[in-house]
Amino acid sequence: MDRILLIKKLVDAIKSSKGDPERNRYLIRVVNKNKEISNSDKEYLKNHLGINISGKIKGSKHVKKIPKKDKTVFLNPNLIKCTTCDKEIKFIEKSIRYKKKWHHANCIQPVLEVEKYERRNSEQSESSKKSQKRIDPISILLTAAIFMVLIGSVFFLLGPISMIAMGLGGAITVYHMIGASGKLFSKNVYASKTPSVFLLFLLGSPFLIATLIAYEGYTLLESPVRIILLWAMTITFWSTMLFVPMAVLSKYREDTQEEIKSYPKISIIIPAYNEEKVIQHTIEAMIETKYPKKEIIFVDDGSTDKTLTIANQFKDKIKVLHKENGGKASALNYGIVYSTGEIVVIVDADTIIGRHSLKEIVKGFQVNEHVAAVAGNIKVRNKVNWLTKCQALEYITGIQIVRRAFDVFGSITIVPGALGAFKKSYLTEAGAYGKDTIVEDFDQTIKLLKAGLITQGSSKATAYTEAPNTFKDFFAQRKRWYRGNMQVLKRHADALTNPRFGYLQRLSLPYLFLGMVITPIIGFTSAINAILGVVLGDWLYVLQISLIFTVVHYLMTALAIRIDDEDPKLLLHAGFLVFGFKQIIDALLLKAIIEQLRNKKATWTSAKRVGI
Repeated sequence: MDRILLIKKLVDAIKSSKGDPERNRYLIRVVNKNKEISNSDKEYLKNHLGINISGKIKGSKHVKKIPKKDKTVFLNPNLIKCTTCDKEIKFIEKSIRYKKKWHHANCIQPVLEVEKYERRNSEQSESSKKSQKRIDPISILLTAAIFMVLIGSVFFLLGPISMIAMGLGGAITVYHMIGASGKLFSKNVYASKTPSVFLLFLLGSPFLIATLIAYEGYTLLESPVRIILLWAMTITFWSTMLFVPMAVLSKYREDTQEEIKSYPKISIIIPAYNEEKVIQHTIEAMIETKYPKKEIIFVDDGSTDKTLTIANQFKDKIKVLHKENGGKASALNYGIVYSTGEIVVIVDADTIIGRHSLKEIVKGFQVNEHVAAVAGNIKVRNKVNWLTKCQALEYITGIQIVRRAFDVFGSITIVPGALGAFKKSYLTEAGAYGKDTIVEDFDQTIKLLKAGLITQGSSKATAYTEAPNTFKDFFAQRKRWYRGNMQVLKRHADALTNPRFGYLQRLSLPYLFLGMVITPIIGFTSAINAILGVVLGDWLYVLQISLIFTVVHYLMTALAIRIDDEDPKLLLHAGFLVFGFKQIIDALLLKAIIEQLRNKKATWTSAKRVGI
């Protein structure tokens, strides 16, 4: 077969999304370099693309004709180098001219996607300035629908036992909402140690439900099924009743927040270890981020690849520090020593920060003098498959519903390493980042809350991170997260029973205990009891509970997507956060609990970077 004809067919296959695009690109490179095509690749060409190769490939090595339909395909006979990866752009590879420089299309795509999102946000922000003080009517309708489904299903479907259990959850909700009207920061007043009302309710509700069920005369076989399912439903009712209105209130507060009055100097610290695939985008985005008084401090934690070499290309614009490998906590502490800003912003090495994110995150410190930290809005930028889309949706619902509620109470428990800002004076008073846990951001945030300070969130301060796109990398990331979370819970367990810690003791830490310990246990026992209920003939009750769970979750997800102005198509994956993806998370959490109980040593594990 003629070489030019083969390359043309492969290019056409890429344009029409035929076969595997990455494999097609690989084969183009093979043919272009006059290398021999393997038998497996010949089989792929024959079976998937209908290209039958017999004998040797003939013809010239270079293609001279430029395809007309795709303007991003640029034939480059002079082998210009990609500005991003510093590798030659082959004559058949897609390339884009961006800011008067040439890049591989794949290399520059993340930056273009972020800019597109930022432009859209900016346009929408301008168009909505006149109506900023009005709460979004769609959000109000979704909120009303959630409450109608919850209250209506309890009243018409689940009966008197459920009404009593849900009523208790509603009472706890009102208790916390009234408390939120007071001061958010802790007064550090010592009192007798006792668990929070919510924690007592959480642990005691199954026994109360069991008593009610026994009173109504259900059999011994039916009782466990209903107890577990009602326990799960009660917790869902409580959290929804509390978090949904708080999320809408938080959104309204953020939209009506005053513009920044002054620009304190900020120091951005980027710790990195072997991040050559992603670090250039991170630094470039940080340099281009709009803020008048900023210093960028890059800390290389003893990288063995080209991370430091890439960072040194920007040493005229940023501070480049190098130290022996000692872990992320030590790299952060090292960078803080060299920082001169009033506010310290922490950014992960794989994060592309939004153009206006620094201005937005600084706004959070204007709310109250006791604000010690502000958490940014972390988004998944590589939504390329089922796994990454589920993670993207997990981030959206977690940040826009749960975290917004904690924002109202001034007790966000995790200011993420991907994008988090700290008032330096409070940060240094709380002590250096510790090496006792493998989730230094969670540990440091709890230390600030225990000091009686406030932690807030900013959904307009966006940062785009690379989520694991394979199950192997996903499991590695979550293993570190969940084992580290267990370490922090154990380390700060005293805050569960000490009222001097304010909302950390009353709400935030009990909820984390719920999510990390109780929820996975309930998740698996509910699944088992649901199957048992169907076998015993109580299938209608199981179906009703499952339907309520699913409908409420879809409505909450739709509300989160609406608040965050995200892609509505992600709602198609909401069901997997009830059935499928949720069970994977529960299994990983249970594994972390078992390993913690066995005192198994926690090790640092992370996902591989792909540079998407």
